Amino acid sequence: MKNRCIFNTCLALLAAGLCLTSPARLRAAQKPPRTGSRPNILFIFTDDHAYQAISAYGSRINRTPHIDRLAQEGMLFRNCCVTNSICGPCRAVIQTGLYNHLNGFYRNGLKFDGSQQTFPKLLQQTGYQTAVIGKWHLASTPTGYDYSEVLIGQGPYYNPPMLKNGRRVQHTGYTTDIVTDLALDWLKSKRDTDKPFLLMCQHKAPHRNWQPAARHLSRYDGQNIAEPATLFDDYAGRGTPARTQDMTIAKTLNASDLKLTAPRNLTPEQRRLWDTAYQPKNSAFAAAQLKGRDLIRWKYQRYIKDYLRCIAAVDENIGRVLKYLDESGLAQNTVVVYSSDQGFYLGEHGWFDKRWMYEESLKTPLIVRWPGVTKPGTRNKQLVSNLDFAETFLDIAGAEVPSNMQGHSLVPLLQGHTPGDWRKSFYYHYYEFPAVHSVRRHYGVRTQRHKLIHFYNLDEWELYDLDQDPQELNSVYGQAAYAETTAALKTELQRLRKEFRVPEKDPDAGRVRLKFRDVPPKLIWRLQTRDLAGRSTAPGRKARALKFPGNQPISPEPSRPDCSMKTLTVGGWCKPSGGHGVLIAQGGESQGYSLFLRDGIPTFAVRNGSLVTLKSPETIPIGEWAHVAAVLDHHKQIKLFVNGRQVATRSAQPIGARPFDALSIGGDSGSQVAPYGTPAQFTGLLEDVRLYWGMLPAPELAKWSAR
Repeated sequence: MKNRCIFNTCLALLAAGLCLTSPARLRAAQKPPRTGSRPNILFIFTDDHAYQAISAYGSRINRTPHIDRLAQEGMLFRNCCVTNSICGPCRAVIQTGLYNHLNGFYRNGLKFDGSQQTFPKLLQQTGYQTAVIGKWHLASTPTGYDYSEVLIGQGPYYNPPMLKNGRRVQHTGYTTDIVTDLALDWLKSKRDTDKPFLLMCQHKAPHRNWQPAARHLSRYDGQNIAEPATLFDDYAGRGTPARTQDMTIAKTLNASDLKLTAPRNLTPEQRRLWDTAYQPKNSAFAAAQLKGRDLIRWKYQRYIKDYLRCIAAVDENIGRVLKYLDESGLAQNTVVVYSSDQGFYLGEHGWFDKRWMYEESLKTPLIVRWPGVTKPGTRNKQLVSNLDFAETFLDIAGAEVPSNMQGHSLVPLLQGHTPGDWRKSFYYHYYEFPAVHSVRRHYGVRTQRHKLIHFYNLDEWELYDLDQDPQELNSVYGQAAYAETTAALKTELQRLRKEFRVPEKDPDAGRVRLKFRDVPPKLIWRLQTRDLAGRSTAPGRKARALKFPGNQPISPEPSRPDCSMKTLTVGGWCKPSGGHGVLIAQGGESQGYSLFLRDGIPTFAVRNGSLVTLKSPETIPIGEWAHVAAVLDHHKQIKLFVNGRQVATRSAQPIGARPFDALSIGGDSGSQVAPYGTPAQFTGLLEDVRLYWGMLPAPELAKWSAR
């Protein structure tokens, strides 16, 4: 009898519309009026911009007048859900209109397959000119774009190197301003004015570690930003995942996040302004000696003010772009879309970052202004997604939408009507564990009222009634009152997984992933004679050595070995002609390692969210050969060796995820692992540099370091 009741309930819910709109029916919906030329599309995209920090969404902590203007003149979506709340995968979904298990980019650290079908390529085929400027974050060269100028990896907040149509160029200034400058320059002088355009203007801000523009360094000083009600959440109403994560303001923010240390790549004038703004604040903090909740509150204020300062620059630059569209006459025929790659925590539940299927990270801002089509000042509560963006852009352009795309065009909603079979449920899937922040893998289904989450590696379930518990503090999974709802949602979850062709096993289930403690010694790369071809060399200890003049680091193959959750050994022979420089490095500001000299002192740095460094007690003489090696071992320690002797050790966690940035010899290209404080490029000679997975046995290390 009980099973029959559950079955009948499922049928009733499904009959009421708990299903997805079929792509065929959506494409048959009313098309926008095609008067005049085809619309231009300007997509303005940020990284980690929480909807809670946009005044059009009701922010209590900041004002965003230019983003608000878009909402006043267009449509604001209140329930735009992302398929996988993490940077790279969200971008891959937008490019392809496919869930991550199908587009191949399901976790950070992978490389996007640019040969696959993407919506910019399809727009090109219909006569659109396409450009992407700013943050790309997919590790591959952009394809489908007539023009690209993108940040390398994560990219810095100040003075960014960029890849202009694949060629490295250097910029000086604040990255948010530079991205806007480049976008405006393309609009004014680089595009073909006889063609409609797609411009993807993609900002780094406000991604961690939230470095404000110089003009905003003192913004919010003297103010007390309102704390979220759940800042001191104890996770009593949730399961194992919430209690075992590593993304709390209390414990996870590091000195760089809190601006106790300055950025590495500032110009002298930028550094002067930075020190003027932050040194007095740091001194006041040191004198206060805060503890407990008072310390957490101080960290929250420090974090949230820098985050909001970054957003202030984003909003200003959006204003610059809107002003140009008005002055140039482009505004009336340009669809402007504002969004972010996912939501973000602004202290809710004591967290920063994203990843979870909980509301703050699941939902991202989405605002669309389409003059003459979308009624100004409208608000939409339907379940929409970044999965819908590709189909929407194609539909706006009048292009054919491929049948294999899994999203739905938002054009009917933008026109003011909702198809009767619009989606009533949404599927989510997060894959990145083990990795930074330790958020467990999970998938789930969300409806307008309920959310069911399965942390499948633990086989733990959570259920939330969003009407009764909008802050998702107490899971009601297993409660008798929700038995029928749970059964119906599980049925719907399985239907969605089948609809979207989700495999039973994760995409990397067949990949051998050795445990940190079980990696045997394996040589990954070694500097040998073939690596010297075409490069400057000099006589070495036993053969020819690679000569570094201080500006030519090399990236060998494999360029991006996966060092996540592995024991590793790095090192080699060096003959420095100066006291500074990186011998070998891989990664950047979130994940990676670096072996370098600072003032002649060998130093090993490991970054897994936070930075851990280990220094030698002795220096390396300039002009003399020395062997320097470092190990991140299975006891969760880092060890430093000089000329075969262990000289220092300390504890450190393994690298949690595959770094974005490539392996680099003689420098640290792209985003840098450590605050070197000096030029990162090595000057001198390097010979027999090696990278191993595993810890070398003592006899092998002795043989490698023997004079």
